[in-house]
This record gives sequence, structure tokens and C-alpha cells, in this order.
Amino acid sequence: MRRRDAHRQINVLDVDMVRSGTMWKKSIQVGLAYVGIIVGAGLSSGQDLMQYFISFGKMGLVGVVLLAVLNIIFGRIIIALGCFYQSNSHDEVLEQIATPFTKRVLDASLVISGFVIGFVMLAGAGSNLQQQFGIPSWLGALLCAGLIIGMSFLDFDRITKVLGVFTPIIILMIVGITAWTFIGKSYDYARMDAIAQTLPSPMPNVWLSVINYYALCAMTGVSMAFVLGGSLIRIRVAKRAGVIGGALVGIIIVCATCTLFARINVVKDSDIPMLELVQRVSPVLAIVYALIIFALIFNTAFSLYYSMARRVAGTSKKKLVMTVSALVAAGYMLSFFGFKQLISVMYPILGYLGIVMLVVLLYGWLSNLRAIQREQRTRTKMIRIMHRKFDEDTPYTEQDRAAYDELGQQSVVDTETIKQGIHDTVKQEHENNS
Repeated sequence: MRRRDAHRQINVLDVDMVRSGTMWKKSIQVGLAYVGIIVGAGLSSGQDLMQYFISFGKMGLVGVVLLAVLNIIFGRIIIALGCFYQSNSHDEVLEQIATPFTKRVLDASLVISGFVIGFVMLAGAGSNLQQQFGIPSWLGALLCAGLIIGMSFLDFDRITKVLGVFTPIIILMIVGITAWTFIGKSYDYARMDAIAQTLPSPMPNVWLSVINYYALCAMTGVSMAFVLGGSLIRIRVAKRAGVIGGALVGIIIVCATCTLFARINVVKDSDIPMLELVQRVSPVLAIVYALIIFALIFNTAFSLYYSMARRVAGTSKKKLVMTVSALVAAGYMLSFFGFKQLISVMYPILGYLGIVMLVVLLYGWLSNLRAIQREQRTRTKMIRIMHRKFDEDTPYTEQDRAAYDELGQQSVVDTETIKQGIHDTVKQEHENNS
């Protein structure tokens, strides 16, 4: 009897380890998808960083460190709120955390900013392919637009995987370029500082640049990040995904900015400054980097258009594809204004709108902190009960069923929705681990 009990304890430990590994895997997957949303044309190309931070010289380097911290804090908040409310669109979260008037203002701002940043991304796709391959910018933007429409036909799980697939590559490449730039080399930083401060900036000082630019990032990623959070059941996994995603964005920002600052004399006039640096390292590597930038631009543009369309279309796949197609077609026409010019004019305006969003997100998080913790405990109990149903060695009783139903009624989410969501999640985990 003791041997049987001991064997059972070992099996339980193995199952717990597998579940923990599955949760970490899901956190990393969603975290990478979040990075794929945020790191679009501006960050991966370096153009945003040149205008918002490097233009302030050495103080700009302090600014990007603060920007990295904000990415971690708000990445956690945004994805966790999406999970807490099990949202399918930003509208469902804003309805809960903002006043009716503020919600209408933010909703309109998100739709406008999503559309604007979307066509800036299309312009960036054209500039990127033109700089590296000599392809006309209109054709590069058209290729990106076609891929966005094509991807909208896929189911959401596949979309999440695609959004994160290029993120590890861009992280490795930017860290590698940073290492190549600094290891064994020295620079005249006073001269670089002087050159950097000759660049035009859309902001009056570095501190406003930090707030405005992160607010812009939030406007870029919040709609799709809410949807990513809504695809998760475990709030703990969502929090971890936000921290992982935010930290990775921070690493990319700091490495890219330091590298561009050190080589500002080389890249100051380039539309895609990071690509210019990679070209000097290796022409072959530059081809790979240009394709990665294109993929990340696509990620951001797709996320923006998809999240807007999903809000309009709801669960209708046909309506979703038609809405994405209409939005992308309109965005493509507007992308002809030019990438560099669009960033300098449109991004600061959207950043100011985004500051209101940050205040609402922070208020929504702090005011719901106890409810979020309570919901996390409720779902954890429901998940444990549901695991009994799918575990052949553990009896699932009527008492368990009653407890599961009662906990479902305590959830902030619709009872049947949360019960079905947990049932499907646990079932899939058992199928994957069997």
C-alpha cells in the first residue's frame, strides 16, 4: 500500500512539472507574440529611436532605459487585464475600466491610431524593401498588404504562433549587432553626442519623449494584446507573458539605441538606420535582416488591422476577412506619404492620445487589483477540479461538479464562458501531455 501511495505521489509530481512546463511555454509564446506586435517598422528599423531618443544625445540613452521599464510594467498590466476579462476586443476591457465618455474617446482614438499606424507600417515595408533590394516602395507595401489579407483567413492559434516566430531571430540579430559594434572597439562619444543632437526631434525634451513614445507603443499594441490576454485562462500565465514580452522589447530598445548612437555618423541620414549598419557588417546578413524587418512590420500591421476588424466582425470569419481587406486597401492608398515623414508627423499626435490610455490602464489595474487576485484564485481552483475529470487516476465526483459550477458563478466572466474555457484548456493540456 505504501509503495502504491509513493508511486502515486511521484506521478502527481511529474504531472505538476509537465503542467508548469506547459504554462511557461504558453507564457513565452504569448510574450513573443506581444513583442512581434510592438516591434514593428520603427523599433526594428531604428527610425523611431533616432527621432525620439538619439536626437537628445547621451540623455536619450537614459530615456530608453526608462522606456524599457515602462514596457515591462504595462506589458504585464495589459495582457493580464485581457485575460481577466476574457476579452475578444479592446472594447470589452475599456467598457469595464473607463467611464462611458472616456471609453468612447479611447475607442475612437484606438481605431484611428490603429488605422494610422497600420498605413505607416505599410509605408515602412515599402521603404525597407526599396533600401535593401531596390524594389519600388509601392510594390513592397502592396506585398505586405496582400500578406495581411491572406493571413486573416487563419485561425487565431496559428496567428499567435506566426506573430511570435520572428521575434527570437530579431532579438539575436540586434544583440549580435550590438556585440559587433562594441566588442574590441572604441568611439569618440563626445563627437557622437554632438552629431546626435543635430538630428530633428518631434519632442521638446527626453522625458516627454519617454512618455509620448511609450504611449504610442501602448496605442499600437493594446488592442491585440487584450485579445492575446483573452486567449489565456490562467491570469498568472498572462502576467508572466506580459513581463517576458515587455522585458524582451526593453532589451531590443536598449541594444538598438546604444548601437545607433555609437554609429550615428554612419546612419544619421538613413530611412532604415539599423539595416544600414547590418549592411556594413555583412551584405548577406543585411538581406536576412531586411526580410526580418519586413516580417515584423507585417506582424504589427496585421495585429492592428486584425484587432480593428475583429471588433467589427465579432465571430463571423467571412465578415472579418472582408473588413480586414477594406481597411488594408484604404491603408495602402495612404501609405504613399512616405515612412520617415509619417513617423515625424503622426506618431507624436498619437502618443499624446495614448497618454490618456496609460492613465486609464493604470487606474483599471489598481482599482481591480483585489478582484484580479480573487479571480486568479477562483480559476486556479476550477482548473484543479477540471484536471480531476481528465485524470484517470483521480475520481471526479458530483461534489466536484457542484463545486466547479459554484466557482463558475463567482467568476467575473460569464459563467458558461469561463466553465467552457477552462474545460477546453485543461482538455487540450491533457491531450498534449498524453
